[in-house]
Amino acid sequence: MAAPMELRCWEGDWGLPSVHPESLTVMAYAKFSGAPLTVNTISRSWKAPKGDIPVLISEDKVISQPAKILNFLRKQKYNADYELSAKQGADTLAYIALLEEKLLPALLHTFWIEAENYCSVTKPWFASRIAFPLSLYLPGKMSREALNRILLTKGGPPLYSLTEVEAQIYRDAKECLNLLSKRLGTSQFFFGDTPTTLDAFVFGFLAPVYKVCFPRVQLQEHLKQLPNLCRFCDDILTCYFRLSVSGHSPAGQDTADANLQKLTQLVDKESNLIEKMDDNLRKSPQHPPRKLTTLKLAVHGEESSPFNRLSP
Repeated sequence: MAAPMELRCWEGDWGLPSVHPESLTVMAYAKFSGAPLTVNTISRSWKAPKGDIPVLISEDKVISQPAKILNFLRKQKYNADYELSAKQGADTLAYIALLEEKLLPALLHTFWIEAENYCSVTKPWFASRIAFPLSLYLPGKMSREALNRILLTKGGPPLYSLTEVEAQIYRDAKECLNLLSKRLGTSQFFFGDTPTTLDAFVFGFLAPVYKVCFPRVQLQEHLKQLPNLCRFCDDILTCYFRLSVSGHSPAGQDTADANLQKLTQLVDKESNLIEKMDDNLRKSPQHPPRKLTTLKLAVHGEESSPFNRLSP
C-alpha cells in the first residue's frame, strides 16, 4: 500500500484552488497523473511548514520545490509524461526555462511590487492568512525578496532604473505569452489531448494572472487577448478541479471587496497597536522591549532555482 502524501500550500481564492503559482503547479500535476495528495492549506497558523511552499510530506520524507516534488511523484509511478518522446521531453525543459526567465519576473512584479496591487490585494490577502504579529512583517519581507529576485536577473546593464526594468519585464512577459499561445494553437494541451508536466507549469503561471482581481491588470489584459490560453486555464479548472470558470458574480465581488477592506483596516489597527505598545515599553526602563521571535519565511529557498523563491 502506497504511503499517504500530504501537500501543504497556500489556499485558493478567486475561483482558483490556490493563488500561489508553485502550489498550483504541483496540484495540477497531481491531478494529471492521478497522484492521491491530501491538500492542507496554510491558515493563520504559527506552524508554518519548514522550507519552501509548497511542501510534500510522505512518511519521513519532506520535499520542497515543484521540480523535486514532481520527480518524487514520478518515482512513485505517478508520471504524467509517460507517453512523451525524447524531443517532447526536451521541449518541456526549454519551455519551463522560458517561463522562469520571461514570465516569472512580471508575475512577481504584478503581485508584490506594483504598489496598488500590493496594498489593496496582495498584502491584505496574505496578512489575513498569517498569524499575528507575523502578519505585519512577512508580507513586506516577501515583497522585498520579490524585488531582489527581479533586480538580480533583470537589473543589470543596460537597464539601470527600476522604470526601465519594469518596462522590460512586461515586454518579455507579453512575448512569452504570445509564444505560448502560438505553441498551443487549437490543441487542448501542449502535447495533444493529454496534459503533461508542461501543462502543469503553464497553468500554475497563467491561472493567477488570469483570475486574481487586481486594480492594475497590464499583464492580465494581454493574456485575455489570447483566447486559447484563457480557454486552456478554464478547461483545467473545470475538468480537473471542478471549479466554475464564471468568476465572481457582482454581488460576490462586492462581498469580496468589503471583506478585503475590513482585512486592510484590521492590519492597520494591529500595526498601530504594536507601535503604541513599543512606545510604552521604551518609556519604561525596567521593562525593556523584548525582541520578537520570527519564523523562517516558508517560501525562502536556495538561490539556484527560481521556484525556490516567491511567487503569488
